[in-house]
Amino acid sequence: MSKKGGGAASILKLIVPAGKAMPSPPVGPALGQRGVKSMDFCKQFNDRTKDLITETPTPVAISIKPDRTFTFDIKSPPTSWLLKKAAGVAKGASQPGKDIVGTVSLKHIYAISQIKSKDPAMSHIALHKICKSVISTAKSAGIKVVH
Repeated sequence: MSKKGGGAASILKLIVPAGKAMPSPPVGPALGQRGVKSMDFCKQFNDRTKDLITETPTPVAISIKPDRTFTFDIKSPPTSWLLKKAAGVAKGASQPGKDIVGTVSLKHIYAISQIKSKDPAMSHIALHKICKSVISTAKSAGIKVVH
Protein backbone atom coordinates (compact mmCIF):
# COMPACT_ATOMS: atom_id res chain seq x y z
CA MET A 1 0.00 0.00 0.00
CA SER A 2 1.41 3.33 -0.95
CA LYS A 3 0.47 6.61 0.63
CA LYS A 4 -1.30 9.03 -1.68
CA GLY A 5 -1.83 12.71 -1.32
CA GLY A 6 0.25 15.37 0.30
CA GLY A 7 1.56 14.83 3.77
CA ALA A 8 3.27 17.05 6.22
CA ALA A 9 6.95 17.84 5.85
CA SER A 10 9.27 15.90 8.14
CA ILE A 11 12.01 17.66 10.06
CA LEU A 12 15.47 16.15 10.38
CA LYS A 13 17.95 17.74 12.81
CA LEU A 14 21.67 17.11 12.42
CA ILE A 15 24.93 18.65 13.57
CA VAL A 16 27.25 18.87 10.58
CA PRO A 17 30.80 20.33 10.42
CA ALA A 18 30.75 23.65 8.52
CA GLY A 19 32.11 23.33 5.00
CA LYS A 20 32.74 19.60 5.44
CA ALA A 21 29.35 18.00 4.72
CA MET A 22 29.83 14.70 2.88
CA PRO A 23 27.35 12.00 1.89
CA SER A 24 28.93 9.67 4.44
CA PRO A 25 27.43 9.02 7.90
CA PRO A 26 25.62 10.70 9.56
CA VAL A 27 24.36 12.86 6.66
CA GLY A 28 24.08 10.28 3.88
CA PRO A 29 22.11 7.54 5.68
CA ALA A 30 19.81 10.03 7.42
CA LEU A 31 18.84 11.70 4.14
CA GLY A 32 18.87 8.46 2.15
CA GLN A 33 16.21 6.93 4.41
CA ARG A 34 13.94 9.79 3.47
CA GLY A 35 14.65 9.59 -0.26
CA VAL A 36 16.67 12.80 -0.51
CA LYS A 37 19.87 12.98 -2.54
CA SER A 38 22.56 13.65 0.04
CA MET A 39 24.96 15.10 -2.52
CA ASP A 40 22.52 17.94 -3.30
CA PHE A 41 22.26 18.79 0.39
CA CYS A 42 26.03 18.61 0.88
CA LYS A 43 26.72 21.02 -2.01
CA GLN A 44 24.14 23.55 -0.76
CA PHE A 45 25.22 23.24 2.87
CA ASN A 46 28.94 23.62 2.10
CA ASP A 47 28.17 26.64 -0.08
CA ARG A 48 26.14 28.34 2.69
CA THR A 49 28.73 27.60 5.41
CA LYS A 50 31.86 28.51 3.43
CA ASP A 51 32.25 31.73 5.48
CA LEU A 52 32.32 29.87 8.82
CA ILE A 53 35.47 28.40 10.34
CA THR A 54 35.94 24.94 8.83
CA GLU A 55 34.68 22.05 10.96
CA THR A 56 32.60 24.25 13.26
CA PRO A 57 29.78 21.98 14.47
CA THR A 58 26.73 23.55 12.85
CA PRO A 59 23.20 22.50 13.82
CA VAL A 60 20.92 22.28 10.81
CA ALA A 61 17.18 21.59 10.59
CA ILE A 62 16.23 20.00 7.28
CA SER A 63 12.57 20.16 6.26
CA ILE A 64 11.82 17.32 3.84
CA LYS A 65 8.59 17.56 1.83
CA PRO A 66 6.64 14.52 0.58
CA ASP A 67 7.88 15.13 -2.98
CA ARG A 68 11.45 14.66 -1.64
CA THR A 69 12.45 18.29 -1.99
CA PHE A 70 14.04 19.94 1.00
CA THR A 71 14.89 23.24 2.61
CA PHE A 72 17.18 23.77 5.57
CA ASP A 73 17.93 26.34 8.26
CA ILE A 74 21.40 26.73 9.72
CA LYS A 75 21.66 27.66 13.38
CA SER A 76 24.58 28.98 15.42
CA PRO A 77 27.12 26.53 16.89
CA PRO A 78 26.37 24.96 20.30
CA THR A 79 27.07 27.23 23.27
CA SER A 80 29.35 24.67 24.89
CA TRP A 81 31.53 24.52 21.76
CA LEU A 82 31.81 28.32 21.63
CA LEU A 83 32.75 28.42 25.32
CA LYS A 84 35.41 25.73 24.94
CA LYS A 85 36.90 27.61 21.99
CA ALA A 86 36.95 30.87 23.97
CA ALA A 87 38.55 29.17 26.98
CA GLY A 88 41.04 27.28 24.81
CA VAL A 89 40.15 23.85 26.18
CA ALA A 90 39.43 20.61 24.35
CA LYS A 91 36.71 19.30 26.67
CA GLY A 92 34.78 20.30 29.75
CA ALA A 93 35.44 19.29 33.34
CA SER A 94 34.82 15.70 34.42
CA GLN A 95 33.39 17.01 37.70
CA PRO A 96 31.77 20.40 37.05
CA GLY A 97 31.61 22.52 40.19
CA LYS A 98 34.78 20.94 41.56
CA ASP A 99 37.17 21.06 38.61
CA ILE A 100 37.90 24.21 36.60
CA VAL A 101 39.35 23.55 33.16
CA GLY A 102 39.53 27.12 31.87
CA THR A 103 38.39 30.70 32.21
CA VAL A 104 36.51 33.18 30.05
CA SER A 105 35.86 36.89 30.57
CA LEU A 106 32.55 38.69 30.47
CA LYS A 107 33.63 40.03 27.07
CA HIS A 108 33.64 36.43 25.76
CA ILE A 109 30.22 35.80 27.33
CA TYR A 110 28.83 38.93 25.66
CA ALA A 111 30.28 37.96 22.24
CA ILE A 112 28.86 34.41 22.49
CA SER A 113 25.48 35.84 23.53
CA GLN A 114 25.45 38.10 20.48
CA ILE A 115 26.11 35.09 18.23
CA LYS A 116 23.32 33.10 19.93
CA SER A 117 20.86 36.03 19.76
CA LYS A 118 20.90 35.81 15.94
CA ASP A 119 19.14 32.42 16.07
CA PRO A 120 15.43 32.70 15.23
CA ALA A 121 14.52 30.82 18.43
CA MET A 122 16.39 33.41 20.53
CA SER A 123 15.22 36.56 18.74
CA HIS A 124 12.58 37.40 21.36
CA ILE A 125 14.88 36.87 24.38
CA ALA A 126 16.72 39.84 25.89
CA LEU A 127 20.51 39.80 25.54
CA HIS A 128 21.17 39.88 29.30
CA LYS A 129 19.05 36.72 29.72
CA ILE A 130 21.04 34.98 26.99
CA CYS A 131 24.21 36.05 28.84
CA LYS A 132 22.90 34.41 32.02
CA SER A 133 22.21 31.22 30.10
CA VAL A 134 25.74 31.23 28.63
CA ILE A 135 27.22 31.76 32.12
CA SER A 136 25.21 28.78 33.40
CA THR A 137 26.46 26.63 30.53
CA ALA A 138 30.04 27.68 31.32
CA LYS A 139 29.57 26.72 34.96
CA SER A 140 28.20 23.29 34.02
CA ALA A 141 31.21 22.75 31.70
CA GLY A 142 33.72 23.65 34.44
CA ILE A 143 34.69 26.97 32.87
CA LYS A 144 35.12 29.89 35.25
CA VAL A 145 33.77 33.33 34.29
CA VAL A 146 36.03 36.17 35.47
CA HIS A 147 34.93 39.80 35.72
